[in-house]
Amino acid sequence: MGATMTAAPGRAETGDDDPRETAPPAVRASGLRLDGSRGRVYGPVDLEIAPGTVTLLTGRSGSGKTSLLLTLVGRMRPNRGSDLVVLGRRLPARAAGVQRRSAAVGIHGLDDLDEEVTVAAALREREAWLAPWYSVVRTPDDEHVARVCAGVFGRNEVPRARQLIHELDEAANLQLRLALALLSSPELVVVDDIDALHDTDGRRLVWESLRTLSERGVTVITAAASAGELSRLGWDTLPGHVALPTP
Repeated sequence: MGATMTAAPGRAETGDDDPRETAPPAVRASGLRLDGSRGRVYGPVDLEIAPGTVTLLTGRSGSGKTSLLLTLVGRMRPNRGSDLVVLGRRLPARAAGVQRRSAAVGIHGLDDLDEEVTVAAALREREAWLAPWYSVVRTPDDEHVARVCAGVFGRNEVPRARQLIHELDEAANLQLRLALALLSSPELVVVDDIDALHDTDGRRLVWESLRTLSERGVTVITAAASAGELSRLGWDTLPGHVALPTP
């Protein structure tokens, strides 16, 4: 049996003239599935996710949450016959375009930060990667770090430039990875294993960061083991929810 999602509220009420209400879906999928050498990885899944919303994917271990997130940002190829359009581009044929306009955060082995470097070094490395080859990218100071992080950290304390990555708590580490991902101005951000953050207050801060991103027009899709996350948010409009079947 497949999982179906046809609406993703996930944003504050914005009025009848909100252009997102009539905009084409950020993600539209029908019969989306992936099989591996050991059988079904995920699916079939039907999705329709509006732009500028927050959506939570849930499923037990082995339900393919991470693989589905990577598929949605053009980094894994689904089965032939899957119908998937992301940001107006059909996947996997136009994966490069989706990759340029999206970001994946919190996925082990993909955006991990070196624990022994400073926040400034991590930021400089990211900015150097995005800058033209001829640009001189200087090591950022506290003021520059604060500017980059301000839109993500919210009520959480912004890290200092010379602070080591391993000195950040779990929430601040994930928020920093979000801030670095946003340097490329993605329209879609996927965040894996948000429930892996052990501190409840820290996890709530990250959820607030995700809501802030959606209010700025970024489509956010995150994953957790269960929908228990949603009952603790206290939002007037809860994120959309997709429960994945266990293959």
